[in-house]
Amino acid sequence: MKTFADRIIRFNKNLRFDLKLPKGIQVMNPFTEDGAMKISSLFYKRYYSDDHPRFLILGINPGRFGAGYTGVPFTDTKRLIADCGIEFPGPVTHEPSSVFVYEVIKAMGGAKAFYRNFFIQSICPLGFTIRNDKGRDVNYNYYDSKELQEAVMPFILDSINKILKIGIHRDIVFCFGSGKNLKFIEQLNREYQFFKEIIPLEHPRFIMQYKSKSKQAYIDKYVRSFHQAIDKKKSKKK
Repeated sequence: MKTFADRIIRFNKNLRFDLKLPKGIQVMNPFTEDGAMKISSLFYKRYYSDDHPRFLILGINPGRFGAGYTGVPFTDTKRLIADCGIEFPGPVTHEPSSVFVYEVIKAMGGAKAFYRNFFIQSICPLGFTIRNDKGRDVNYNYYDSKELQEAVMPFILDSINKILKIGIHRDIVFCFGSGKNLKFIEQLNREYQFFKEIIPLEHPRFIMQYKSKSKQAYIDKYVRSFHQAIDKKKSKKK
């Protein structure tokens, strides 16, 4: 019988973006590289080798220094090594969003306890980059231009439908981002009825960049929201 891990790995292995993108925007697919595919597969086999359904957490799209290297959303190479116990042979990367997420994970009892109940993905599972005025490639979100959002819509819808088949609770979904990402997911959900309830949480990057002095309050909010979902699911089973 295929495990949750098997289904995630197959999903990642088959991720392709063949649609036309607006001028100047490049797709970032870490799974075309053997390293990210191998490392992410080790991660999922360690934490998801069962058939236990999870609550889905949806971010925006992968960033260059987190999933862009590891293939695991909101997990940079530092956290992969230190918190997940998986060696990474490439460069050491630091992503502020990953720092916050793993502080939440520690508060939830650590990686094993957290990933037993939650699966983090992005509404758009592949990332994008654009070259800035200094000639550097920088992250570009799917909603940063109307043209890109329209171009990726078929890919997003196809990805969500495939993710839901992996083994996801559909009564609650968590959204990382209380602005544009939330608005987009709410719009999709009104049309396609993917989930019964969407719970928004301020995006980790926003917290680290603008609300760092209140970081503990946001960690507490995350933990409280996650535990409420777990408890609600347990009470329904009784």
